Amino acid sequence: MLHKDIEKAINDQIKWEFWSGYLYLSMSSWFASKGLAGFAGWMKNQSGEELFHAMKMFDYVNERGGHAVLQTVDAPPSEWKSVLDALKTGLAHEGEVTARINALVDTAVKHKDHATSNFLQWFVAEQVEEEASFSDVVNKLELVGDGSALYMLDKELATRVFTWPAAADTQA
Repeated sequence: MLHKDIEKAINDQIKWEFWSGYLYLSMSSWFASKGLAGFAGWMKNQSGEELFHAMKMFDYVNERGGHAVLQTVDAPPSEWKSVLDALKTGLAHEGEVTARINALVDTAVKHKDHATSNFLQWFVAEQVEEEASFSDVVNKLELVGDGSALYMLDKELATRVFTWPAAADTQA
């Protein structure tokens, strides 16, 4: 059974993960409006990952005898100054997610909830991947600027695919 503090913290994170999905879907639309289908697809895939994270937590709360309570999700921004600005926004956002996941682990440890601590380790590792992925794209953008190399990077990002894991994989 989940401690109420942990249940509330995970419910708050579920909201944050859904908002992350909205943010990245908004970025996807903005990239599409700029004719950058590769960036748009990359961000749409990123959105799918965030929604998967939310559902993984949702299932965990319910599985542990808690109650996953959905909260209002605010609208994300819809405009950025540049491609680089949008991706730097994403990178900074992933840093915030990492801090939130770490705080969740701290809460689980404080309450000696080893099962939740173990569950959250998947997210700790995932955040390393998320930050590295955004950092890689930001670094490439800083190298190429807004010139013709942007076209090549757009084509590279178009190759990313996100496949929703099988239903059984969403369970903790």
